[in-house]
Amino acid sequence: MFIALRDMAVHVQVQGPAGAPPLLMLHSLGTNLHVWDPQAEALSRTHRVIRCDLRGHGLTTVAPGEATMAVLAEDAFALLDALEVKAAHVAGISIGGRIAMEMAAAQPDRVLSLFLLDTALEFPPPSNWQARIDAVGAGGMAAVVEGVMARWVVDQASPCSRALRSMLLATPPEGYAAASAALRDAAAAPLQGKLRGPATVVVGELDQASPVSAAEAIRDAIPGSTLTVLPGVAHIPTFEAAEPIIAALQAHLAPGAEDDFLAAGLAVRKAVLGEAHVARAQSNVTRLDAPFQEYITRNVWGQIWTRPGLPRHTRSLLTLAVTAALAREGEFGLHVRATRNTGVTPEEIAEVLLQVGAYAGVPVANHALKIAKEILAEMEKTP
Repeated sequence: MFIALRDMAVHVQVQGPAGAPPLLMLHSLGTNLHVWDPQAEALSRTHRVIRCDLRGHGLTTVAPGEATMAVLAEDAFALLDALEVKAAHVAGISIGGRIAMEMAAAQPDRVLSLFLLDTALEFPPPSNWQARIDAVGAGGMAAVVEGVMARWVVDQASPCSRALRSMLLATPPEGYAAASAALRDAAAAPLQGKLRGPATVVVGELDQASPVSAAEAIRDAIPGSTLTVLPGVAHIPTFEAAEPIIAALQAHLAPGAEDDFLAAGLAVRKAVLGEAHVARAQSNVTRLDAPFQEYITRNVWGQIWTRPGLPRHTRSLLTLAVTAALAREGEFGLHVRATRNTGVTPEEIAEVLLQVGAYAGVPVANHALKIAKEILAEMEKTP
């Protein structure tokens, strides 16, 4: 989707259950939000993953003039405001990590934690950035592509390398130059003493753009932070080392993982069954069933219904089929009512029950059909 934000049309993707803990993921210079694709897919099971193309990158429009870290941080806060997110975990790679630190220094109450991947407090010398700005101004992105790609990945012939090259070449030169100016002018001093954890710092062993020493400086600047060095990878490792970075992100968020599953489960439960139903159910909870209600919210709704492997519509169909076949009348009726929220049509319910009749028996399918007819008739009367 696109959001009108400040002086731009910003390209945004949001994944994961509404109401789950928010995770803002900021991409690197010369890429776009897809640089986080493997990690976003995995983390969206438990978190509300928010990604955008930075100004002048991807599908976000180019804004006039040079950018600063303060401006880029303000863009990120404006995005959170537009999505009505008060505070979020923030993950950033390269310039995205530096923006994340700028956010944490400016408004610490809005940054729940920092995951900083292949980034730095500052990126000297300024002359290198000015040379890059001049190069893309004169010759477009082709003028810098070979030098940049040599720093980004180890295997230049891999599919992930080709994907990153395409991202880089598709970046508007004006947007690349504006962000490069922010890196040129970024300094460590304004951040000193203003950063706090929890924070995880991760760096590729072979990163030349923001080397291990830069990651160590971040670790030393953030009390209680941890540092992980990934062997054999360079500056943009989200594809080449997708699984280790997913694991590092999950470990970073693990202290609240149980609460995250519970929050994600409650959000999905409300989205499928409806706010009113969940409110009634919660108001009737007693000491007897409270542990069970928490169990199904965390483990069924939070860890099964949130999985990305099947769309919610398909999970709704499967639940109808299983509960009908097992003659679980209460659950079947509940999920027939939920089709108002999952998008399953009466025609699809009819097909499901034909399948149930073929494989589980005509009597259970016929009884489920009777229940469905009654509930759908009621639903027509109460839009």
